[in-house]
Amino acid sequence: MKLLITILTCLFALPLVASASPAESAETAQALKPGQATPQVSLLTPEGESFDLGAAVREQPTLLIFYRGGWCPYCNRHLAALLEIEEDLLELGFQIIAVSPDQPAALQLTIAKNELNYQLLSDREMKAADSYGVAFVVPEDIRTKYEEYGIDLASVPGNPDAKWLPVPAIFLIGAEGVVRFVHTNSDYKLRLDPADILEAAEDVVGSSD
Repeated sequence: MKLLITILTCLFALPLVASASPAESAETAQALKPGQATPQVSLLTPEGESFDLGAAVREQPTLLIFYRGGWCPYCNRHLAALLEIEEDLLELGFQIIAVSPDQPAALQLTIAKNELNYQLLSDREMKAADSYGVAFVVPEDIRTKYEEYGIDLASVPGNPDAKWLPVPAIFLIGAEGVVRFVHTNSDYKLRLDPADILEAAEDVVGSSD
């Protein structure tokens, strides 16, 4: 069945409404919508160098992925599955960038484990996740469980006892830096199929011709 998506075709982007704080739950997170401009934010590469994400998504169309971390098996499977459509996306003119709260060193492990070719970025302070509207506070019982497993979650600024994560999300961004397609799911076990991502990317390119 053909994937139904919403593509904005107007010439002007809607105003950006940046998130001021993380959502209280994954279910209440309010991601940026199609037509909104992407925020200006800089993150870290696996080598620990600064990377201007805001500028990068304005240079060429971008598939931007938010994932929970290299410790998450569902994230690893999804990151690896994207290799199935990597060549097709590159031919369409897209770059692929995946963002998580992982430290740069952890990104290197994820790249090696999944044999990834595309760019991974560290959003340890959750600046990107927060400004894209996908950051949420991890419930205390879940946080305790993760800590028992030795999972290193990022602390919410001003409240070190609180931890936050991004809702797994897919953003397709036009070269002008405007969001063209969004998919999120509060159930982290459910991810958008690579074939559906490719179809959405093709629709984005087609709508801009």
